Amino acid sequence: MTLIHGTESSLPGLEHASDAAICVHDLTVAYDGRPVLWDIDLDFPTGSFAGVIGPNGAGKSTLLKAILGQVPTTSGRVLVHGASFESQRRLIGYVPQRESVDWDFPVRAVDVVAMGAYARLGWCRSVSREVIDEATHMLARVGMESFALRQIGRLSGGQQQRIFLARALMQRARVYLLDEPFASVDAATEQVILEVLHQLRQDGATIIAVHHDLATAAHAFDWCVLLNMRVVAAGPTPTTLTNANLAKTYGGRLTILSEAADALRAAARRGDS
Repeated sequence: MTLIHGTESSLPGLEHASDAAICVHDLTVAYDGRPVLWDIDLDFPTGSFAGVIGPNGAGKSTLLKAILGQVPTTSGRVLVHGASFESQRRLIGYVPQRESVDWDFPVRAVDVVAMGAYARLGWCRSVSREVIDEATHMLARVGMESFALRQIGRLSGGQQQRIFLARALMQRARVYLLDEPFASVDAATEQVILEVLHQLRQDGATIIAVHHDLATAAHAFDWCVLLNMRVVAAGPTPTTLTNANLAKTYGGRLTILSEAADALRAAARRGDS
């Protein structure tokens, strides 16, 4: 069974919030017969700044790609603001991992940013002066206007990340999916990105970001999903990002083994008494 990216009506028999920005229901993704995500069922509230957190190999990036329909899936459904992804594609802005981009492609920063307008303007239309002006404005929002004419391969990792954020801003999206937006960036770049994302949230957008730094997660996000192939916990950050949930997310197997060992020791003690 392949993934159905939702229907115009609500999903049958579910308790999903009708006003959620994204609803994911019973989503399973497998590569070569091995599950990467298993029975994912969650909502991302409209207007939230949500972090998707978990260990390497937990399926965090795969979750974003599955929402976008970029990976084969075994089962499940996704709704974007109550309708199918295909019908709501224009509402989604996406910032991929830097490692997935060919930075040797001979294109200027401002041209990369302008590409964000293609979804609403059409790929066959020539880039107008108005689009370039808007792209320049978006570069200014991320502090990169002075690099507008620089080839993207000549930028640092943090600068490249800002360029792709500016491209997402050009999409004028209602939901932004960001895959490791703070990876390999300095503190100044992280602060700029956070300020832009928080402003987007204040303007009514929903932000969903894959994140790996537990030290900053509690301050960055108001909503968290703890993921390790399955959803371990999801909800407001203060009640979700707890030591108990983190232990289940990052050390579930060790926790189970420790509990089994404790049980064996307790049984041995009872046998000796």
